[in-house]
Amino acid sequence: MFNTLWFDTLIKPPFNPPAWIFTPVWIILYGMIFVSLLLYTIKPARNKMRGYIYFIIQMVLNLAWSPVFFLLHNITLALIIIILMDLFVLLTIKRFFAVSKLAGMILIPYLLWILFATYLNAAFLILN
Repeated sequence: MFNTLWFDTLIKPPFNPPAWIFTPVWIILYGMIFVSLLLYTIKPARNKMRGYIYFIIQMVLNLAWSPVFFLLHNITLALIIIILMDLFVLLTIKRFFAVSKLAGMILIPYLLWILFATYLNAAFLILN
């Protein structure tokens, strides 16, 4: 999807996973994100709009991160984006959990993965 020549020149942080792991992890995570949204949507509850807003914001941030990092090569802006994404995923989990405990819990692996990605992003910034 993205030209990795620039990325290949970067100093890699400790615990940087091999490139092949990202595709299967994201396929699984996006599946879980969809199931979580579906569970939240079908569960009758009042005042779900804030949960939807948080969900949309975190997804926009999620979709923005890769082009900012890999195409613009802007590691600092990517770090800001992913920190905001961490926050909005946490807020989404809180809102989803209030409506459907399962919908909220399904997002926890996603949060853990992007927290790990935040570490990697910060380490790339420091090392490069």
